[in-house]
Amino acid sequence: MQSKSLRVLIIENDAAFSRVIKEVFDQIGDADISTVTASSLAEGLEKLAVESFDVIILEFFLTDGAGLANIPLLKAEAPRVPIIVVGSADDEAIAVEAMHAGVQDYLVKEQLTARWLLRSIRYAVERHEADIALLDAEEKYRDIFDHLIEGIFQTTPDGHYVMANAALARIYGYHSPEELMQSVTDIGRKLYVQPGRRDEFVWIMQEHDTLTDFESQIFRKDGSIIWISENCRAVRNTQGRLLYYEGTVEDITQRRQVELDLEASESLYHSLVETMPQNVFRKDLQGRLTFANQQFCKHYNCTLADILGKSDFDFFPKELAEKYQKDDLRVMATGQSIEIVEDHHPLGQEPIIVQVVKTPLYDANGNIIGLQGIFWDITPQKVAEEQIRKANAELARSREQLHSKNIQMEDDLKMASEIQLTMLPQQFPTLPRQVKPEESTFQFTQRYHPTGTVGGDFFSVYALSDTEVAVFICDVAGHGVRSALVTAMIRALVEELRPYANDPGEFLTRLNSDLSAILKHTGTPMLTTAFYLVANSDTGAVRYANAGHPTPLLVGRGAGTVESIRDASRRKQPALGLFEQARYQTSSVELRPRDVIMLFTDGLYEVHAANDDLYTQEMLIASVQKQLKLPVSQLFDRLLQQILNFAVDHQFADDVCLVGMEFKGNEVLAG
Repeated sequence: MQSKSLRVLIIENDAAFSRVIKEVFDQIGDADISTVTASSLAEGLEKLAVESFDVIILEFFLTDGAGLANIPLLKAEAPRVPIIVVGSADDEAIAVEAMHAGVQDYLVKEQLTARWLLRSIRYAVERHEADIALLDAEEKYRDIFDHLIEGIFQTTPDGHYVMANAALARIYGYHSPEELMQSVTDIGRKLYVQPGRRDEFVWIMQEHDTLTDFESQIFRKDGSIIWISENCRAVRNTQGRLLYYEGTVEDITQRRQVELDLEASESLYHSLVETMPQNVFRKDLQGRLTFANQQFCKHYNCTLADILGKSDFDFFPKELAEKYQKDDLRVMATGQSIEIVEDHHPLGQEPIIVQVVKTPLYDANGNIIGLQGIFWDITPQKVAEEQIRKANAELARSREQLHSKNIQMEDDLKMASEIQLTMLPQQFPTLPRQVKPEESTFQFTQRYHPTGTVGGDFFSVYALSDTEVAVFICDVAGHGVRSALVTAMIRALVEELRPYANDPGEFLTRLNSDLSAILKHTGTPMLTTAFYLVANSDTGAVRYANAGHPTPLLVGRGAGTVESIRDASRRKQPALGLFEQARYQTSSVELRPRDVIMLFTDGLYEVHAANDDLYTQEMLIASVQKQLKLPVSQLFDRLLQQILNFAVDHQFADDVCLVGMEFKGNEVLAG
């Protein structure tokens, strides 16, 4: 006490008593004691929060306190400061309760003396320091105990936990040792997967008092199963009576899984080797057989006992055995695997061709102790390869012949394309006939783009008289040679039907009848759309008929309009070649000077973009509307380029035929 100064916090709402305590301390001449006074519990707690003290003297009855309930509040704020309680009553029950609440002493005010108070403080400090040291030691032990990797337990023989550390709770999937001990009240039934396993544990302990590496499967809290290893000893009192079992638990799930995987792998390897259709063998450094699978024994028609210890010289002609031995020595000398195809002719058997793989065998220290080989019969494969080689040679000859025929066909198609192009108008008629083309009342522009060498689109323009001109356009379904042949037939029929050319409806009716009569003998109908018009240069009147063809556009340059030329009945009429008795209606429209009739096949607008959008007739009309002031040839070129730019692969998927007829009019009509 003389060598240490003490700071004392007095929590007392009686100022007179606080002065008495200070006076008592002043009477102790050999003690360095300083005091700080707090007149209420709240003030005392505030001072403890910001200052350090060695002892607290607490008035039992404070106006803002609750007697013994004040003690936990002070210990929570200053757990390492001893507390001495002073009270007015000499009540042993109060003193005992105060001591149980955690104070170091209880003093009665009326009995307080300097000597008594100093001794109480000395004892309080010493006892508290001893208590704190013990708590620190227990806390350190508990921290080590709970942070061990191994689980530690104490259990009764009948299966109740006496003690468990945090590691054991963690292994078994519980949040705390307390939860584990409360939940698991019957270890044998609750934890062990195998029934009777706890009984085995107890029997061993009864026989030997110790147990090591006792491995078992355990249920965790969530129902999953793990493997554990237990070490245990029996704890007895001095009379030899069993108190409890004490031991450790280690989670060995990962190790057991590795062992099980290894066992499974070895079992699988053995199973594969024994059941695989290839021949597997092993040899030592002297070339003697040390292992062979069932297929190998079957191949040589003998047992494993007949094979072990034998060499290749026991099974093969000398020259082959020497060759095999040379290969073996190379593998074992270099440590390099080899894979070869070789002849295989066991004594007394037919020769075959085999695929062989040989690899070095190593011991645990990495030393080569022999080799392992595998071989299989590839004779059928080699025979097949020879047959394939011959077949490929024959195929090459056939390809050469086919190539020659393709060249001939390409030449024929090229000629057909040239002929088809000559079928199209090479020059256009003029009205009146004697005028120059640029002075003609009707002027024509065309664009023709077949997707193949030959196409299925066709058009024709010819004069019927000095004042009338006829325009015919058709589209045979598909493209290629078949479509081109049908267009050739239609061209011939159009020429034959010239006597009916003045009446578009009658013209298409007879064309349909003749075409149907021809196509029905082929057994395969060919859908053909067509549009036919007759235009008068004096009046601008146009008579027309439509057989399922895309509706032409009337481009009114003077009025700035673009509209479809529809049939008078407003009903679409069938394509050619579908109904032999079909009749087609003639409709009419009047042209104004500078008007253009634009005819086209469906390949012009049936174009898909990258996002699978379709170029529609509405988009076509809108595009023409924006450019209707351009010359017709320039309008057509820009229109085609815009559609190609829209297309996903920048090309048309079908034949495209585009024909424009511009009505120039004459001075009378223009006036």
